[in-house]
Amino acid sequence: MKNLFFLYRTIILLLLFSCGESITHQNWKKGNLHTHSLWSDGDDFPEMIIQWYKDHDYQFIALSDHNIIADSEFWYTLRERDIKNKTLEKYQNRFGDWVEIKKDSVITSVRLKTFEEFKSKLEVTDSFLIIKSEEVTSSFEEKPVHMNVTNIQEKINPPKGQSVLDIMQLTINAVIEQSKKLNLKMFTHINHPNFGYGVSVEDIKKLNGERFFEVYNGHPAVNNEGDDMHIDTETMWDLINIHYYDKDKPLMYGIATDDSHNYHTLSSEHSNSGRGWVMVNSKKLNPKNLIIAMENGDFYSSTGIYLKTIFANKHRLFIEINPEENTNYEIIFMGYKKGSNEVAQLKKVQGTSASYYYKKDDIFIRARINSDAKKENPYKPHETKKAWTQPFIIQ
Repeated sequence: MKNLFFLYRTIILLLLFSCGESITHQNWKKGNLHTHSLWSDGDDFPEMIIQWYKDHDYQFIALSDHNIIADSEFWYTLRERDIKNKTLEKYQNRFGDWVEIKKDSVITSVRLKTFEEFKSKLEVTDSFLIIKSEEVTSSFEEKPVHMNVTNIQEKINPPKGQSVLDIMQLTINAVIEQSKKLNLKMFTHINHPNFGYGVSVEDIKKLNGERFFEVYNGHPAVNNEGDDMHIDTETMWDLINIHYYDKDKPLMYGIATDDSHNYHTLSSEHSNSGRGWVMVNSKKLNPKNLIIAMENGDFYSSTGIYLKTIFANKHRLFIEINPEENTNYEIIFMGYKKGSNEVAQLKKVQGTSASYYYKKDDIFIRARINSDAKKENPYKPHETKKAWTQPFIIQ
């Protein structure tokens, strides 16, 4: 018999998604959990980036700069790139006297506002939330090891470890320790595992306490699809979850993110905003409630498809799409069955809604939703819009 987590997960799903066969209203909140600014290697000011997400109907955003949490005084010196992009001019046109500048005969410097400053400037209660985050950025033998910490409060220095696995586990442990010390909800997620092919399935299998990783990242250098020698991130996800289930560990959930760095030039060669996000089912818009919902798997990830309903009871999983005009959709139910060693396609339906009725040998189920709608600014040429539900245990 599986551990209490699976029982708890099943109860949560029943309470969230069903009351008999009635489908309750779901409160989807759109957010991006991986974004960069001039505090590290992004090319725009934090307020300009946040304002973009605010203007494009996101409900929450996390700026996750590398190994920093924007809590100190920092005067940024304009570079040739910034002059070409008119970065300061755009910033002044939007925020006026808020902008602080120092000039001498050679350089122009601009004070970057701290997290608390831009949060107080741009956050709107119950409408738009700004979450403190850090991308804890390390490496082992030239393999990149990057992990985001959502709702972090105190900077975590990148750990030195004896392997990729060691560095990841030390980061997770530091986040758990900080969360307990501050009595505050926060979580790590593994960034772009195929970036530099630094993080393997075998590494992730051995972790303890990790619940999230990026099944989709919108940066053009992260190799979501893998190559001739490496599997794609969606296949990684399934292999991890087969192992986690067999080892009585909570399942891994898949996140879609922008990993945006570039805000002045839009192309598939740049890491731009608006490519991947999560939709979290939460009535309240605050870090605690969003994190609780995500830890319960009550969210989906998207690169452009919006779901109206994800409904599960003890008999079936039902998906309903909020469709775009002149777009064709297919809903694919993927599952892990007793006696199998892989997650396989169980059912495929053309249309905007579909149900899958569980079979006796089903263990866990998720859905991928495909479309023929081309993305306006794709991660790769010819990319079409997709969405992924989270896997859940059939009990």
